Amino acid sequence: METLEFIIYPDGRVQEKVTGIVGNSCAEVTAAIEAELGIVLAHEPTSEYFTAKVFSQNDVANTQATFSNW
Repeated sequence: METLEFIIYPDGRVQEKVTGIVGNSCAEVTAAIEAELGIVLAHEPTSEYFTAKVFSQNDVANTQATFSNW
């Protein structure tokens, strides 16, 4: 499940935590929100950021068959 969590501190800082989104697509999801919030002071990628999308063998087989039919 994809979630965005925001913690708003008394001094106005906002901490944003993204979970459930694999790879760097989390940056695409949060870009508009971050633009409205203001200056981003830091990014701390989670392990999900570095996770690669896993393809099933059926996806690989279909891709290979597509390329072999020129």
